[in-house]
Amino acid sequence: MEWNATVKSRIESRLMDKEKSLAEYACKSTDAVRFREMQDDVRPNFSRDADKIIHSYCYSRYIDKTQAFYLVENDHITHRVLHVQLVSKIARTIGRFLNLNEDLIEAISLGHDVGHTPFGHDGERIVSNFLQDCGEGIFEHNVQSFRLFHDLEAYGKGLNLTAQVLDGIICHNGEVLENEYGCNRSKTPEKLLEEYKNSLSGTLKSKEMVPMTLEGCVMRISDVIAYVGRDVKDALILKLIKPEDVPKEITEILGDDNEKIVNTLITDLVNNSIDKDSLSFSSDVFNALDQLKKWNYDNIYTNPKKSSQDEKIRTMFRAVFETCLDELRTGVKKATGINHWYEKMSEKYKDTNSLPRVVADYVSGMTDDYLMNVYKEIVIPKSFGISFEGK
Repeated sequence: MEWNATVKSRIESRLMDKEKSLAEYACKSTDAVRFREMQDDVRPNFSRDADKIIHSYCYSRYIDKTQAFYLVENDHITHRVLHVQLVSKIARTIGRFLNLNEDLIEAISLGHDVGHTPFGHDGERIVSNFLQDCGEGIFEHNVQSFRLFHDLEAYGKGLNLTAQVLDGIICHNGEVLENEYGCNRSKTPEKLLEEYKNSLSGTLKSKEMVPMTLEGCVMRISDVIAYVGRDVKDALILKLIKPEDVPKEITEILGDDNEKIVNTLITDLVNNSIDKDSLSFSSDVFNALDQLKKWNYDNIYTNPKKSSQDEKIRTMFRAVFETCLDELRTGVKKATGINHWYEKMSEKYKDTNSLPRVVADYVSGMTDDYLMNVYKEIVIPKSFGISFEGK
């Protein structure tokens, strides 16, 4: 069904009025750049990207991917899908207060973590070590998020997202905290592709990248705001830490629970950033946030209780890597399912990627449960049943 011409005209007029009302430093949807032409659509470019992201296969796999805690049976613990929703809400709230482009912020936020491996950042390091051992570059989840949307989805054709959305995704880095977030408005789509290529090889670390839009900066800091207090909350639920463990010099400034921490950080950021071309916190709040982030690392992320199964997880990954490589080289369809997936990929993908990189693409896309099920298929013998007939 086509749009009624009068209705379409009214919609476009209203959308244009909204664009004109955005802040001076906002990125307009009319400035969006795509790498391939697309059919005309009444939706603004970045809104269209958000729709494409949420309907993608890689987005659906958020549902069973680790955020910070794996191998725990507790429905109140944050999984990757909830983290992404929290980031999107926090980022859009900040964007609304600063009068930035919420459609662009939403698209970046929804897509930023699809490149995460099973078992979170620990799995990410294992995949990267595998590629480095094979002499095939490195693995970073934000780069893989870009890669999924640009090169892998639609069986190797990509989704043709805008450069601004892809840039915000690859430049997001919740592990890096800065006292000021500025953007590089002169960055071109060609430069973005160059950065992507160099980040795969490891000659450019993604933490060194700077977003081309202020909306990308908003999403970058919102990632930190979304997890830093929430991970404390989850650790308390799991009895990994106690409330009194968090230093008072942090809680007295940021607050003593996640709701207060999020509110403090958003309010302070907006107070110090409104109508400016960069984002920043006050010095007191920034220092407290930096201390909390470091405290989380020492007391939560590297807690011995959390890491007690890590060697088994590394063994599982290695077994799946080796089996995937063997199946690709022999062309035999076995336990991992990689050849079934590989056959559907485009000829361009097959011609331009090494087998180790193909394995990294496939395994990193697995959910936690799927990786464990594949591993069981590899190592646990199956019954022959009542006879060998037909086996």
